Amino acid sequence: ITMLSLSRWADKGGSYRTIQRWYLTEFSWEIIHWTLFFKSLLKLLGEYIIAGDETVIGKAGKETYGLDRFFSGLKKQVIPGLSFFVLSLVSVEEEHSYPLQINQTVKSAEEKAASKAKKEAEKQARKSEEKRKRGRPKGSKNKVKSDKVELNPELLRVQAALRRLLKTIGVVLSLKYVVLDGHFGNYPSAFMVKGENLDLISKMRSDAALYETAQETPNKPGRPRKYGNKVEMSKLDEQYLKSTSTEDNLRTDIYQGTFYNKEFAFALNVVIILKTNLLTNAQAHVILFSTDLKLDYEKLIKYYSLRFQIEFNFRDAKQYWGLEDFMNVKETAVTNAVNLSFFMVNFSHGLLQAHRKKNQDFSILDLKAHYRGYRYACETIKMLPQKPDDILLADIFQKIARLGAIHPVSSQ
Repeated sequence: ITMLSLSRWADKGGSYRTIQRWYLTEFSWEIIHWTLFFKSLLKLLGEYIIAGDETVIGKAGKETYGLDRFFSGLKKQVIPGLSFFVLSLVSVEEEHSYPLQINQTVKSAEEKAASKAKKEAEKQARKSEEKRKRGRPKGSKNKVKSDKVELNPELLRVQAALRRLLKTIGVVLSLKYVVLDGHFGNYPSAFMVKGENLDLISKMRSDAALYETAQETPNKPGRPRKYGNKVEMSKLDEQYLKSTSTEDNLRTDIYQGTFYNKEFAFALNVVIILKTNLLTNAQAHVILFSTDLKLDYEKLIKYYSLRFQIEFNFRDAKQYWGLEDFMNVKETAVTNAVNLSFFMVNFSHGLLQAHRKKNQDFSILDLKAHYRGYRYACETIKMLPQKPDDILLADIFQKIARLGAIHPVSSQ
C-alpha cells in the first residue's frame, strides 16, 4: 500500500525507482476503472444507480497538492487534508458499490475569497438582524424566483464529473437516478442533476417546510394558488399513508405524496418516515425526496439506503489499500495513489467473488493472507534443488496460503 511495499512485493523488475517512475506517469484512470468494471464486474441485465459522496483524508505538511482545510464527517470538525468526490455505480441486486470516478477537490483562490466574504456577510447579517425590529423591513419588495440557478463551484465540479462518467459509460447502461446525501438536498443540486436528464434522490433537513398542492377554486379571480396547506409532520393526512409497522414499542409510519417546498421551482416526490415511541409518544422523522414523481416509495427508500455502500468503499480504500498512507506530494503522484487505492477496491471485490462461493465470510484480510502465503511458497520452492510432484506442490500451496487466513477456504 506504499511505494516501498510495492517495490518489495513486485515479482519482476519492481525496483523502488521503477515504482517512483510509475507514480509520476499520467494514466487515463477513468478508462482503467471502467474497463475493469465492464470486463469483470458488470452484470448487463442488472439495475444500477449512480451514487456520489465526498471522502476527506487528513494530511500534515504544506507541500501536498490540493492540501486545504475540509470538514471531516468522521472527526466532526474541519481538518487539514485532501478531499475527493467519488461517483460510483451501485448494483441494486448485489447491493454493492463500484467507484468509477474519483475527483480531487482543489479550491481556487477566488473560491476561497468568495467563501470567506460570504461567511463575513452572514456574520454581519446576523448582527444587524438582532438589532432591527421583528417583521418585514419597510419598503422591501418581493423577489422574483427564476427557474434557473447559478451553480456554485462545488456543484460545477460535481456536474463536470457526472458528465465525464456518463460519457465514459456511453450507451452500455441506461441510468436514471443519482443518489446524493443531505448536503445536496436542495434546489441547485436538483437543477444540476435534471440538467443531465437524470433524477435526483436525496434527503431534506428535518425542519424543511412542505406544502400540499393547492386546490383550484373555479371562477376565482386573480392568480391561481400554487401552495396549499402546510404539512404537519406529526399530523399527516391518512391519504398519504403507505405502510405501518411496529417493533419493540417503536411504530414506523411511511407516508408518500407530491409536495412543494418554496426553495424548489417544481413539485417533489416526498417520502416521510415517521417513527413514534409508543411508551413516551416521542417522535422523529426523516424526509426523503426524488425529482421523479412516479417513483414508488419502497424503491425510493431502497435507492437512498444503497448510497451508504459507497462508505464501505472509503473504508476499504483507507484500511487496506493505502488511501491514508501514501506520502506523495506532486499532483500526478497523488492522483495515481488515490486512484490505485480505489482500483484495488474493485479488483479485490472481483477476486473475493470466487472465494466466497465456498465461504461467504471470506474477507480482504483472508485474500491478502492467501496471496502472501502463495508468494512465500513460490519463493521457497525456487530454492529447492528438485521440484516436488504436482500433487504435492498443489497441497503445499493450499496449506501455506491458509496459514494467515481468518476465514480460510476449505480445500474440499
